[in-house]
Amino acid sequence: MSGDNEIVFDKGKEKDIKLKVERKEGEPTGAFKGASWGALLVGVTAYLIGLYNATMQLNEKGYYFAVLIFGLYSAVSLQKAVRDKDEGIPVTNIYYGISWFALIVSISLMAIGLYNAGSIVLSEKGFYGMAFVLSLFAAITVQKNIRDTQRARERD
Repeated sequence: MSGDNEIVFDKGKEKDIKLKVERKEGEPTGAFKGASWGALLVGVTAYLIGLYNATMQLNEKGYYFAVLIFGLYSAVSLQKAVRDKDEGIPVTNIYYGISWFALIVSISLMAIGLYNAGSIVLSEKGFYGMAFVLSLFAAITVQKNIRDTQRARERD
């Protein structure tokens, strides 16, 4: 009979033994981190490739690029402010309010820009909208994973 801490090897399965990477409590899994970074990369890359290949004028491309960057920054900033407040880290009400305002404005600018874009067909509008939303969500998730990993390592 083997104890709880004893490892029993079957000679025929020695090659199947894999080292288990020890995760800290509260740290996201490698798969979740990879999926988050992958989603961010896919969303931003698809959006930028779409802009590069678009037939719209350069000033329109600049508008949609600026809205993407503004949206990514505001989403991460809001996630950090919400998390800080939740963890008892001081966040001024003005910063918290500006973070919400910036995210709402970036999403509104994207929606209004796509609604009024006469040179973009409906399927392209859907593509830009979905790539934008995917990018925002993935940026929030990546920032959360980074913070969770840092916090888990600080506990040790």
